[in-house]
Parts: sequence; C-alpha cells; structure tokens
Amino acid sequence: MQQQNDHPYKTWIDLAAQRLGGQALQCSDDFFAEMENLLKPAAPVFIDDKYTDRGKWMDGWESRRKRVVGHDWCVIKLGAKGIIHGVNVCTRFFAGNAPQSVSIEGCVSEIAPNDSTEWQPILIQSNVNPDSDNYFGIESQEAFTHIRLNIFPDGGVARLRVYGEPVIDWDWFLPGEPIDLAYVKNGGRPMACSDMFFSNMENLIMPNRGKDMGDGWETKRRRGGRECDWIIVKLGAKGSIEKVLVDTAHFKGNYPESFTLEAACLEPHQSPDENTEWHEVIGREKLTADSEHFYRHNIQNKGQHFTHVRLNIFPDGGVSRLRVYGFLAEKEGE
Repeated sequence: MQQQNDHPYKTWIDLAAQRLGGQALQCSDDFFAEMENLLKPAAPVFIDDKYTDRGKWMDGWESRRKRVVGHDWCVIKLGAKGIIHGVNVCTRFFAGNAPQSVSIEGCVSEIAPNDSTEWQPILIQSNVNPDSDNYFGIESQEAFTHIRLNIFPDGGVARLRVYGEPVIDWDWFLPGEPIDLAYVKNGGRPMACSDMFFSNMENLIMPNRGKDMGDGWETKRRRGGRECDWIIVKLGAKGSIEKVLVDTAHFKGNYPESFTLEAACLEPHQSPDENTEWHEVIGREKLTADSEHFYRHNIQNKGQHFTHVRLNIFPDGGVSRLRVYGFLAEKEGE
C-alpha cells in the first residue's frame, strides 16, 4: 500500500478512520475475514503460513465464493459526516480473490441504516485491480454519514479509505459556546507544512491527546536553511481566536524550543500563498517537553475574524495537538 503522504488525496481527511469513530456496522458476509479489518489504521500485512479453521488468514474483509445471484456489501459509519472527494479501495494481498468491481453508495442517517434507508450513488460500478491501491475521485458535493461498499460478485478488500472534508452541524453548539475551530470534526484541515518527515500533519488536529510520539506532527532535524518549520491549518469556519492550546505530549527530547501563532482571513476557496497577510496571534513563546501549554490572556487581535492559522515552531521538532478556540463569525452578526 502506498505511504499516506503519496496518495492523491493527502490533503483531505479519512472520514472513515477509526480514531474519528469510523465503524463497520454490518455486511452481507465475512466468512473468511472480518469486516472490521477494512478500517484498520495500519497498512495490510500478509503472513504466508497463517490459517484459521475457515481457511487462509487475510488482513482485510473477505466473503466466501458466492454461488447465488447477487453481490456482497458492507455498511460503514463515517467517523465524521462529510463531503467525500476520493476513496481508496485497497485490495493489497488479495491477488486471486479480489472483487471484479465495486460501487459505493451514501446516506444521511441519525441511526444505523436499515432496509428502509434510501441510498444515493457515490461511485458507479467500477473495475478494480487485484493486490493494488484503487483510487477513485468522487464528484458529489453532498455530505454523508454512512456509506455502503458493494463488491461484485464477492471476494476480499484489504482497506477502505474515504477522503473528504468533515461538515459539522453548528446548531449542535450552544449560543456563545467557544468552539475549537481547528478540530478535525469541526471541519479543520491541514493545508500545507514545511516538513512531516516523521509523522503526518493531520495528526495535529485529531481527537484526544496523542497516544504516543508517532501520533503528532514531527519534522526532521533542520540543518540550516529556513528559520523554522511551519504548518498551515484551514479553520472549520471563519471565527475569532480567544484561547489556544499547544500540546507537546510524548515529545521529550525533540519538542520545539518555542513557537509563534499567526492567522489570516481569506476569501472562500482562496488558499494561502506568498502574498497572504498574516497577523500575529501569539508572539514567540517557550515550549517544554511532554506538556500542555495554555494561552488566553496573551492572545493578540482578539475579536478579529480569521479563516486560517499558521503554527511556526523553532527550530524544528514535534507537536502533538493544536487547539484553537473561538467564536463563529456568523454567530456574531457577520
């Protein structure tokens, strides 16, 4: 399977990721290998001499050979409701037992889908290659909570990745409640960074505290060149910045010496570039190892509205999480 940094949808979030709450709910058949394997975060593996009482052990979802008319399917609850831009139906190690083709449908439901659920096509029936990554672009602009992967007629799929942008129901929040505008489930998305040699930039805005040093954003040791490393995060919505959390959990010998935080206000669909005007939100502050760092009283430009933030770390190192709390511009009469 390709490294996460190499796939064509690397700037989007895997909406079906287990750490967001993605879950395989039900399937037509998983006789040889359980449906839960589809959403495992790790790349699939193959163990040559491993068997179960049902046959060859496979690291994926695999149905038995279908001897009746029809096809197999699996229903996935997305970890975050969102607009899907691309998928990877990975058939790695399913060389002689991959499906011939697949399709994907979606729905919006507050409960687990059932026989009365109305499904909408997302990906028309398309051929897949065995033992391969199979990437498909998705053109729908609708947001979905669940998808159904159909495989024709049967076979095995190692992993399913569903890349897109979370769409939050802002009515869930109470009037005047501060919101983490950078949080992945609130629509935050990393746009670019100077380096992510050791771990992916999307970790910075994931749920909970990092579970280990690999669950954060970490750059390689900088040997000259640029003054600092940086990451740009698109906020889930335009809003003010009232308090900030920078967490260096598990980074003990490789945390940044210090950081600054800047913000910009861009038009919809506009991306930051060399001409973007950045405003200082937090001046240069020291960081310590394996700690949460809270900032409220020293926030600059409070009340001003922003769409993007840029975290600069000096000179390099690792940060586990970034939280940017503020108020929605729309709720303030803008």
